[in-house]
This record gives sequence, structure tokens and C-alpha cells, in this order.
Amino acid sequence: MSSRVCVVLTTVANDDDARAMAETLLERRLAACTQHLSIASRFRWDGAVQTENEVLMLIKTASDRVGETVAAIRENHKYDVPEIVSMPVDSGLPAYLDWVVAETRPE
Repeated sequence: MSSRVCVVLTTVANDDDARAMAETLLERRLAACTQHLSIASRFRWDGAVQTENEVLMLIKTASDRVGETVAAIRENHKYDVPEIVSMPVDSGLPAYLDWVVAETRPE
């Protein structure tokens, strides 16, 4: 069974960046819903272990809009190499999944 809905994850530097990204995605109907969580990230970058406070964004979109969603995130992201990953939603409340798809239809 192919998934109709995906969750796209990205991290941004702060709440202001998350709000701006969310507004862009919602206005373009590339996301039905976004959520933002403050996190502490540890990662390797430029040959060293780094620690940064970031904001994790959970972006709910229709599977057929993932490519455009990723392109919009990349276009508006401030990181050189942003985390952008997509995960298919295998199951969920049918009414919610229908809502995500409906809200991400181009006008």
C-alpha cells in the first residue's frame, strides 16, 4: 500500500526561522500542519562534534507534494546542508489523513 501522507522533518536555528518556514509552507499549501519542538542537537560537522540548540519541525503533507515541499524548504533554509527527511505515514485516523491531503491541494 502506498502512503498518501508523509511527515517531513527539518531542523532550523530558532523559533523565528521555524515560524517563517511554517508560514511559507502553509501559504503555498505545501503543508497542512507544522509543529515545532526545541531540541538539543549533537552532530559531526567540519570534522568536529558540534552541539547546538535547534528547532525540529514536523511538517505534515501529502505524498505527492513532498518534492515541492522539500524544494521550498531548501529554497528558504539558512543552513548550507539542512536536514530534510521524509517519512511515509503507513496508517492513521482516516479523517485526519484525508484532511492533510485536502489541505495540501493547490488552489
